[in-house]
Amino acid sequence: MKFIDEAKIYVKAGDGGRGCVSFRREKFVPRGGPDGGNGGKGGDIIMRASESHRTLLDLKYKQHHRVKHGGHGKGADRTGRNSPDVEIIVPVGTLVKDAETGEIIADLAADGETSIVAKGGAGGKGNAWFATSTNQAPRHAQDGIKGEERWITLELKLLADVGIIGLPNVGKSTFISKVSAAKPKIADYPFTTLVPHLGVVKYGNLQTFVIADIPGLIKGAHAGMGMGTRFLRHVERTSVLLHILDISHESHSDAWQDFETVNRELTLFSPSLGEKPQVVAINKIDLTITRDRFKKEFDIFQRNGIKVLAFSAITGEGVDSVINEITSKLHNNGIT
Repeated sequence: MKFIDEAKIYVKAGDGGRGCVSFRREKFVPRGGPDGGNGGKGGDIIMRASESHRTLLDLKYKQHHRVKHGGHGKGADRTGRNSPDVEIIVPVGTLVKDAETGEIIADLAADGETSIVAKGGAGGKGNAWFATSTNQAPRHAQDGIKGEERWITLELKLLADVGIIGLPNVGKSTFISKVSAAKPKIADYPFTTLVPHLGVVKYGNLQTFVIADIPGLIKGAHAGMGMGTRFLRHVERTSVLLHILDISHESHSDAWQDFETVNRELTLFSPSLGEKPQVVAINKIDLTITRDRFKKEFDIFQRNGIKVLAFSAITGEGVDSVINEITSKLHNNGIT
C-alpha cells in the first residue's frame, strides 16, 4: 500500500433549500392564508478518524467533496427535506487545517473522533413563517443560506510511543524489524527508508508499546533537505525518541557530532521536539571497529551527562538493554 501522509481537498457543504410562497386554495375556504413551508437544511461535511485507515491515499485522488442542497419548501406547510451529511474517513492522527489561513480546524487523534469541516446552510423561511396579525398575506420567502466551502489540507502524524531517529543508514530499520513484526526495506545505502513504519514491541508481562521507524535525517532537514519536514512531524506525537548512532565508518566516527547534528534539526523544526527524552544507543557493536571506538565515545557522552548504550541490531546483542531503557522512560512519562 502506498503511504500518503499529505492531501489537499475542497469541501462544499450543502446549501439550504428555498422557502416557499404559497396560499391555501381549498373549497369552502375563501380566504385561505399563507402556507408556504420552510426549506430543508444543507448537509454538513464531517471528518471522522478511523483506525481502519492508514494513509490519505484515497483523498489524494478524490479532491472534491460536495453535499446536495436541502429540499425547497412546498405548499401546505411542507418543509423541504434535509440533505444528509457526508463523512470523510481519515486515519487516526490526521491534522486538519484551513489551506488559506493555516488555522487548525481539528486534530483527530482518537479512533471515532469527528469534526465538522464545512457546515451546511439553514433552509429559508416560507411565507407562512412571516404571517402576522398585520401582515396576513406575506408574498415573500427566504432563500436558503449557502453552505460553507473551503480548501483544507490534511497532514497525517503517526501515533507512536517511540520514534527512532538518526542519520541515514545507521540501522533504524534493522532495529525495528528485530524488535517487532514490522518489515521495512533494509539495504546498505542511505535513505533506504522512504516512508515511516510502525511496529508493536512486546515486553514484560504482555505489555506493549508502538515504535515508529522514521526516514533518516540530515543537516538541513528542518528546512526540507533530504526527507526533511515531511517526516519530522511524525515524531512530534511520540513520548520518547530512540537516537541510533553508527561509528563503524572508516571515514567518520564522531558520534557526538552526529548526535548534535540530528538534535539541532529537531530543535530547529520544533523546540518541544528537541526537548523530548531520548535513549541514545550506538549500533553495530558486533563489529570490531565499533567495539574499539566505543569507549572513547562513551566517555564523551558521559562528560556531557548523557547515558549511551551499545547494541547490535543484527545479532541482538544489547537490544534488551535498549528496550529496558525505553520502557523506563515511557513509565516515567506515564505512558505504559
